[in-house]
Amino acid sequence: MTASPALDAEVRYAGDLARGFGGALLFSTPLLMTQEMWSLPAEMAPARLLLFVALSLPLLYGLAYYAGFRSSVGVVANALDTLAAVAVGFILAGVILTLFGIIDGRGSPAELAGQLALQSIAGAFGALLARRQLAPATDDGEPDEDADADTYFGELFLMVAGALFIAFNIAPTEEVMLIAHMMSGWMTLTLAVVSIALLHVIVYRIGLPGQHEHDRPVHAFFAFSVVGYALALAVCLYVLWTFGRLDGLPPHEMLSVAMVMAFPASIGAAAARLLV
Repeated sequence: MTASPALDAEVRYAGDLARGFGGALLFSTPLLMTQEMWSLPAEMAPARLLLFVALSLPLLYGLAYYAGFRSSVGVVANALDTLAAVAVGFILAGVILTLFGIIDGRGSPAELAGQLALQSIAGAFGALLARRQLAPATDDGEPDEDADADTYFGELFLMVAGALFIAFNIAPTEEVMLIAHMMSGWMTLTLAVVSIALLHVIVYRIGLPGQHEHDRPVHAFFAFSVVGYALALAVCLYVLWTFGRLDGLPPHEMLSVAMVMAFPASIGAAAARLLV
């Protein structure tokens, strides 16, 4: 006796949820174990926190469109997947932070809400990427295909998403500020050149799975790699501002700190383009 289509759909969705929790745990564990992320919500301006969450939702929707929490299509399905991914991140953060003793009932409701809101965004990234990275392959050995990201704006969007995820993991820490303080001006400029070169090489040159080839390599370098780095740098500036890392700094120091963080962020931008 065969199961009903409705039951089959419920079973598949349960599998999608389980995979989403696995992806969220994989991607958000570093932040869940970062001390600065426990204290930052109490120090952040509420408006910056709310703005960060609000701007993250369209980005997560885009990931749902390109990668997907589950095999689904359509505006409503992608919106539901986005909300489900945020819920997965929220629940996971609550359980893990309680298990670690970070959430112990002594903090204010606003502080608790801030902690869970920030952590849920990182978990949602992992949940939305889980089907791409953790799902079994199809019969031909390839993962399920999703929306085509091989458009100019599609590639740039994925670079922004990858840069944001890495920047989100690094911005709360003090090390990026320390590194920027130790580096001279020419070192920082050299790091920017290296960052652009690495982004280009990773995506277009060294033969990694998901690598893209362009018949106009010079065009690809300036239109994708240089623009991708500029977007990663802008993401870093925004995330650093959100976490208050740029407060009180003169403009040249702000740019220096952002360029240091743009080094790993540009690698994240390249990785996102390959992974999704």
